[in-house]
Amino acid sequence: MNHSDDGTSETFSSPVRGGERPDLRSMHIREDVAQAGRCGNVHLATGRICILPQRHHGSCDFVGPEDANGVTR
Repeated sequence: MNHSDDGTSETFSSPVRGGERPDLRSMHIREDVAQAGRCGNVHLATGRICILPQRHHGSCDFVGPEDANGVTR
């Protein structure tokens, strides 16, 4: 939530279109991997990407960016 100078607050959110993954709008998701049906979560400290299936249970399993390229083809 962001506060403006006049003391009011605004929430910045865009509507989600049918079937669109709302997490694709996050900066910590690699979009091409997520659009291939994978998690796509990026470990920001290392740049590694989770290629487990979308909405997987448990912790992410991160691989290097070069390994994630294979799931987008």
